[in-house]
Amino acid sequence: MNYKELGPWAQYIQYPEEAFAALSERVERAYAEDVVYPPREKLFAALELTPPEKTRVVILGQDPYHEPGQAHGLSFSVEPGVAIPKSLVNIYKELQSDLGITPPEHGCLQRWAEQGVLLLNSVLTVEAHRAGSHRDFGWQEFTDRVIAATNSLPQPIAFVLWGNFAMKKAGLIEGKYPRLVLTAPHPSPLSAYRGFFGSKPFSKINEFLIENNTIPIDWKL
Repeated sequence: MNYKELGPWAQYIQYPEEAFAALSERVERAYAEDVVYPPREKLFAALELTPPEKTRVVILGQDPYHEPGQAHGLSFSVEPGVAIPKSLVNIYKELQSDLGITPPEHGCLQRWAEQGVLLLNSVLTVEAHRAGSHRDFGWQEFTDRVIAATNSLPQPIAFVLWGNFAMKKAGLIEGKYPRLVLTAPHPSPLSAYRGFFGSKPFSKINEFLIENNTIPIDWKL
């Protein structure tokens, strides 16, 4: 890994060079020795598809899906043709309840990313079939710097923190610039009924963006 892969984000992410080198070594070794997701070329897909100047929303996930063909570098998203994960099914249900948008037949959220929705996982890699296997690599320190970099941008940005893990990142978000922080239980089947359903995040985000003279997100996929 090198900073050039971060594209325009490189100038905003203040991550110590030694720490980045150590993280890079662990990640590259894992790709060389194990089956790791997402594919290496899509490791920084979220940052590539949503550059700093276009970022309007951040939806924070945990780590990538760990089964073949699923992860492609965007939180909650799967490649076209892959079965839609249950958490994403529930996100689609809330989208329909909130805005009346019929759920698509695929689980690819790339269109959101291209509109300025940073679909960021806190951990960016995982070994096949081993959920959470790379959580001690140093990714969380790196992505905390990404969140802080996002918060440093001057445009209005909505941060979506679903579940206790994501909610812990709220302390990285300050109110110097227009910010919206939405928290709710995780959309997984285990917790969605505890307050995720009915939370109306999509309409709240667009109301916030419009109030701050910013183009809303077209959530249709």
